[in-house]
Amino acid sequence: MNTKRKIEIGKVYSAKVGGTFLPVRIDKSLGHGRYEGAVMPSGATVKFSTDSVKGDGETVEQWQARRKPKERDLPDPAPKATGKRKKSSHSEFAVTALIEPGADGDKKDQGAVPAGDVGAGAKKATKPAKDAKDAKQHKPKSDPPRRTKQRKPGGLDAAARVLREAGTAMNCGDIVKTALEKGYWQTGGKTPSATIYAAILREINVKGADARFRKTARGHFELTEAGKAGN
Repeated sequence: MNTKRKIEIGKVYSAKVGGTFLPVRIDKSLGHGRYEGAVMPSGATVKFSTDSVKGDGETVEQWQARRKPKERDLPDPAPKATGKRKKSSHSEFAVTALIEPGADGDKKDQGAVPAGDVGAGAKKATKPAKDAKDAKQHKPKSDPPRRTKQRKPGGLDAAARVLREAGTAMNCGDIVKTALEKGYWQTGGKTPSATIYAAILREINVKGADARFRKTARGHFELTEAGKAGN
């Protein structure tokens, strides 16, 4: 014969909350096999049914006593200080504290220097040498003197020179022929006259009044005042 479980208000039971069994103190009955309680020890309020409860329950005092660690589970007490200073080590220095009894019976350090202070002094002493070494290692090498490469005259400069020496307007064919014969310009292009013609027109369009060239007739150019001055 099935009998209903008796859930006592105020006791702590193991109740399934969110898929996990947690210790819950039963605070009140909601009826129809439903209860409201507080999760131990956080106190969060939860609701659950009788089917979610397992165990016979225990008082809050029993639950708290069971949670307290036993004496054998407590950690060992920390060892007492003996009053003696151990030999302290540093990366490069080690200082042994000299301990002698003082006049008042207490032990005092005689001439002992804290290891931390020695380490700091060592760092200060070695840092300049290290910086000098690093500066020597990373000293930039002086670059060798660069050779000044002489710029070869371009087609426009050569054309301006030819017109300046001629003192009169010329067509592009004669300008190019003279520049190549006198060595003012060197080119491997198949149509150097067309190249110079296009370059002169481009300078006139871009620079305007500051251009070195001026068109006098179809395919003929002469120098402006700026061109005669060698600008």
